[in-house]
Amino acid sequence: MNTEEYFQNLSSLVHAEREYEQAGFEVLMKEWSIEKRVEAGICWHPLRVAETGYGFGDYPYAILERTRNTDRNHSFGSGKPVLLYSSEHDSPDPLKAVVQFVSGNQIKLIFLIDDEPELLSYSKLGIVLLPDENSYLEQEKAMEKISKAKNCRLADLRDILLLKKNFNTESDFNSEFSDLNASQTEAVNTALNAADVALIHGPPGTGKTTTVIRLTRELVSRNEKIMLTAASNTAVDLLATRAHEAGLKVLRIGNPARVDEKLEALTPEGIVMRHPEFSEIKKYRKEAAELRRMASKYKRNFGKAEREQRKLILIEAKNRVRAAIELENYLFENAVNNSDVICCTLIGSTGNLIREIQFDTVIIDEAAQATEPSAWVPLLKANKAVFAGDPFQLPPVVKSDTAIKGGLMVTLMEKLLNRVPTVLLNLQYRMNPFIMQFPAAYFYNNELIADNSVCQSDNSEEALLFIDTAGKGWEEDINPESRSIYNSSEALFIYRYFIEALRKGEFEEMDVGIISPYQEQIQLLIAEFKKTEADELNKLPEIKTIDSFQGHEKDVIIISLVRSNNSSEIGFLKDYRRMNVAMTRAKCKLIIVGDSSTLAQDRFYSDFIEFTQQNGSYRSVWEYNYD
Repeated sequence: MNTEEYFQNLSSLVHAEREYEQAGFEVLMKEWSIEKRVEAGICWHPLRVAETGYGFGDYPYAILERTRNTDRNHSFGSGKPVLLYSSEHDSPDPLKAVVQFVSGNQIKLIFLIDDEPELLSYSKLGIVLLPDENSYLEQEKAMEKISKAKNCRLADLRDILLLKKNFNTESDFNSEFSDLNASQTEAVNTALNAADVALIHGPPGTGKTTTVIRLTRELVSRNEKIMLTAASNTAVDLLATRAHEAGLKVLRIGNPARVDEKLEALTPEGIVMRHPEFSEIKKYRKEAAELRRMASKYKRNFGKAEREQRKLILIEAKNRVRAAIELENYLFENAVNNSDVICCTLIGSTGNLIREIQFDTVIIDEAAQATEPSAWVPLLKANKAVFAGDPFQLPPVVKSDTAIKGGLMVTLMEKLLNRVPTVLLNLQYRMNPFIMQFPAAYFYNNELIADNSVCQSDNSEEALLFIDTAGKGWEEDINPESRSIYNSSEALFIYRYFIEALRKGEFEEMDVGIISPYQEQIQLLIAEFKKTEADELNKLPEIKTIDSFQGHEKDVIIISLVRSNNSSEIGFLKDYRRMNVAMTRAKCKLIIVGDSSTLAQDRFYSDFIEFTQQNGSYRSVWEYNYD
């Protein structure tokens, strides 16, 4: 297909995903009970108001706390749009807000309005996740603009990234960096020498972010204007933090509700609030508020002179507000011009503050988690593109079957891997060599090397263990509401295994994580561990889904694979990239629990089980007596 058809197809896939989300939201609002929404993790209800106020950017906020269903996992997170509502009779209309953070059973919402919402004074409050319409609209606009680009840098870069034009090398520097290893150094040099595009392939624990920040420092030293971007706010916040710690002048752009509060000083709003002229802005706004209050004192039945006076007062109030906005915008513009690095999400790159800026280099981190249309959005502003990520870890989230079948899960980084200048970071600093061995062979062609600093052991069983539940009859079950699969017998075994290991001192001074691909299994495990007194455990393990553990690590990881049935169905355990993430979270010990009679019909799991048998890391659940 030609270029225009290519981007029309991408746009149609974005549209399909958008329609799928919208249709799903309409169904859950019309047909699902509040209880079912809570069960599915997309609703908190009931909520009480713990705190209200005004945050940076002068937007009102509310910290809400759930008072029931506190053990339920959920899908709320920083930057996600929500709808706040009250089920109380005659309550105001629902109100849109954005999640700033979630901590335990508390959630902080930012309202992009001037005054504290009246809705907060009502009882029976709840929140439900909203589809993010703006993201889809920006992607569709980007597809149209890119497809029509002609005789410009955007058109050239587009054709290079579509492999319709050859990429170029700009220079041939071979700098040494004492703070980087050999592959990290090669990656930085490759990106510096590229004129158009470069890829940094960073498997788990190989220091991808360290490499990206070192590259950014080098580019800034060449007086380049750099954009650091990623699909999620969490990833962007990490980039901004690391770049700031490296001594770069960082500006973290984005909706104030979507930025970590710890980074407030790096935002345009935070910089303006600390500027000497901010007092002038406050003065203008205060005067405007006083003038509006003065105007509001006029009665409805007043004469012509009073009406004229009221009109003049309101005009003066508007003038004060305009003066405040003009000064604020001037200070915002200064903040942009004085920065070395702009950090924002892929969609945040369309923000007004940087709308007209062209960047020398755009670096997309976690590029293998960005759908292709979303990755093109910041590339509208790029002279050169650098992609950093790992196509063998978690893919982008795509829900529509139409979009999946159309290829929306295939990322731009995947299409470019090893077809443009690509460097694999091959020295990993996280995993014991025995833990690393299988994923290194399966995903990375045995090219990964374990640094001497990682946990060492003399035999494989100390680092890796597969516990086979075959023959026990521990069959899986399914929650009819959430359609999530669980295995209560497997969950109970993992709980008992953990307690026994603690009593033997096996996990002494070690952080433990328990993960599973299935949300319902996570709920079961959490409930199981809550039955134990805290003083008996000393320390509870962290229990989360695989997706929630991306980017994290623990000394010990226990994985519950859940699936056990007569038809050898393993569902999305077939997404081996997700299993790669799960297996590579452990630093010192990895324990995987599953049913070989179900799993071994799949080649990936069959190979893994055979690997554990050959290396003395295989045990049967029948060897454990916890009754």
